[in-house]
Amino acid sequence: MVSIDASLVSRLIAAQFPEWADLPVSPVRFGGWDNRTFHLGSHMTVRLPSAARYALQVEKEQRWLPVLAPRLPLPIPVPLAVGRPGEGYPWPWSIYKWREGEIATHAPVGDLSAFATTLAEFLVALQKIGATDGPRPGQHNFFRGGPLTVYDAETRRALAALEGKIDTDAARAVWEAALAATWHGAPVWFHGDVSSGNLLVEDGRLSAVIDFGTSGVGDPSCDLSVAWTFFHGESREVFRAALPLDSPTWARGRGWTLWKALIVYAELPGTDSLEVEKSRRVIDAVLADHERFG
Repeated sequence: MVSIDASLVSRLIAAQFPEWADLPVSPVRFGGWDNRTFHLGSHMTVRLPSAARYALQVEKEQRWLPVLAPRLPLPIPVPLAVGRPGEGYPWPWSIYKWREGEIATHAPVGDLSAFATTLAEFLVALQKIGATDGPRPGQHNFFRGGPLTVYDAETRRALAALEGKIDTDAARAVWEAALAATWHGAPVWFHGDVSSGNLLVEDGRLSAVIDFGTSGVGDPSCDLSVAWTFFHGESREVFRAALPLDSPTWARGRGWTLWKALIVYAELPGTDSLEVEKSRRVIDAVLADHERFG
């Protein structure tokens, strides 16, 4: 495990970007797991992959974010420079422009239905961008945008572990329906991790979408998980109505959401009660949605 702290970042900056060596370095308030993020002065951030499996995302974001940005209705991260391994740190890393706003996980949202509409419009615009040369599903994004079968064994192990804790028969039916809803469409761009932690809020409104590490081109159903992890009631219905996607795509979206919630629920009991409870609520929402829409 590589130790990533402000001291390391300062040394990397001094060695590779001496023009910024005098700027202060400090951790951001709410950092992620896949990457460690630090303020560099008041207008930049430094993002370092926390493990080798996330390092593949650096080149992809550097290559594609400038291509996507002009075609989207909301701001996305702006890469400024790419760093090399050094100072004991073994992977490439990035410097980005600092984006104002608080993540939706911790920021108050005003009109959640309006928020859902804005996000849906962003995803529609993303899906319309030419995808011919975009990155196909693979190790770089943990196969998001590809067939759900890649996680079939993992999902079934989680279902076996959760026998007696959830309605595993209903959950298995959702999973089987998702596997059966095979995708045959042309590849489109997707974000890959549309979650409250990657949505920035200013004045109660969605102001930017960040962290494109799991983005790619393929099946966009993985971007629907936010319908059950963040939206509810009217806002979920508004989000669904604003996306021109068919029922099989929503079935696969339930599958992606269920897979993640099941493995978290199965693996974290006794270690993170909040995440376990959140996963249980998501599972219940997905099962109810499947019962309603089939």
